[in-house]
Amino acid sequence: MGTVSRWLRATSLAFAAVLAAERARAQMPAHPNPNAELDEFIVTHRGDVIQLPNPLKHRLGEMAERPHTFLPIQAFAEADKPSQLFQYYLLDSKSFQPNVFSAVLPGQNDQAQLTAFGCNGGIPTIGSVRVVVEPKPGLPTDPNNVRAFIDLFTDLSCLFVINNESGWYEGWMIHDITVPNVAAPRKDGHAQFGTLTQRDADILARMGTGNNVPGNIFTVDGRDPHFPSASDHFPDVQTNVVPINESMGAYNAFQQSDVHSYWEFNYLGTNWIHPLYELPFTGGFPDDFGKAADAFQDGEIGKLQSIVPGPGPSGEQNKPQVVGDNPNLPRDPDKFDSDTGFEAQREFRERGVPSGLANEIYLDVYERWASFEPQVRNLEQRLFDAYAAEVKRVSGNDEGIITAAQGDIDTPTDGFEDNSRLYLPPTVFNRFAVTREINDGLLAPRFAPSQRAWVLSGVRVPVAPTVDASTGRDGDDR
Repeated sequence: MGTVSRWLRATSLAFAAVLAAERARAQMPAHPNPNAELDEFIVTHRGDVIQLPNPLKHRLGEMAERPHTFLPIQAFAEADKPSQLFQYYLLDSKSFQPNVFSAVLPGQNDQAQLTAFGCNGGIPTIGSVRVVVEPKPGLPTDPNNVRAFIDLFTDLSCLFVINNESGWYEGWMIHDITVPNVAAPRKDGHAQFGTLTQRDADILARMGTGNNVPGNIFTVDGRDPHFPSASDHFPDVQTNVVPINESMGAYNAFQQSDVHSYWEFNYLGTNWIHPLYELPFTGGFPDDFGKAADAFQDGEIGKLQSIVPGPGPSGEQNKPQVVGDNPNLPRDPDKFDSDTGFEAQREFRERGVPSGLANEIYLDVYERWASFEPQVRNLEQRLFDAYAAEVKRVSGNDEGIITAAQGDIDTPTDGFEDNSRLYLPPTVFNRFAVTREINDGLLAPRFAPSQRAWVLSGVRVPVAPTVDASTGRDGDDR
């Protein structure tokens, strides 16, 4: 037996002893993976995993040990140098109010077929998300720079395949809005982009116990942030932070209840947010400040949709024949860029808005009580009005659409030399969640902003300095 073979055998036996002790303390699958130790060893010693932080490496190894269709995603580089991990999320179902998708609730699903959890004898549903920056030539490698190209690798274990009504799981990076700095207002009295006026700040500082001062995470009651918790009770006891949910795309499960997904995070159409005016019609949004969510009781679920893009309720609906999904020219948000001189081929029917503009809209709604519509207290109306107003600042018209050309990071809008202000960097997305979706026609998360459709969640873990997180070279060189 060669030196390498002896080392591999000794290392494998050592790992097996540690893992056996861990499994003795954990719930065992009903049908264990017969190759558990080997699969765990292979994954944790892969070139894209071996240098990862230990908690993340352990989670990937734990999922490899379980019965699975595929091992956790192999991450390939998209540049000559390895991808760099700068943050990750570890996901579970413990940090939000239990719901019928995440727990057995007496009288609700204790005698029914479980649809999202409970696979293989009821082992816990877990997951991980790796977030890396691609060191491509000519692009920044600082993940705080919104021009950097970011990749996400998501692996989830113990989620059943969804079969009906074109359902899916969906991942969401979440940014909880903060309180910005104070600056002089615009000439019209409205706060400048990304800031508050002094009068806005004074009003916020008097709320609650004084949490809402520049630099802090904003809370609707002015008290310390209360993030989603297992002890919450919908709709009266909920988080007091204001989330911006950025979609990571649709997931479905493979045969062994495992889910794997790859997503690109950049300004080319992915770092965009659903039309915020959908929120009052999801079922989890209050129609007035400080009140519980009541859209379901008011019969407003699905009352308005954004299938035809436009400014929302505070503007005039566009004609479907003009900006609808044309069968002769199907709408395709991925058709974001083009060669010089072919601007007409870029998508002009975008339904969402860049993430930084979504943040700006929320500042109008929740924080600018002096500089934006001080006479309007109704939360829905403030949302509708802010959406129409802020989109118009960028688009320059009343259509309520930011086209690919208008939203390009290099386009100058509203007096700025480019649009870099319109995009949030991935490092400010402090949470991650996975929801169980159903085909309701909305781009917003189901029951948002509540957690009633969540199946997994986790918090951001920064990695500094970054570590190599890929091996080999990807062939996707568009």
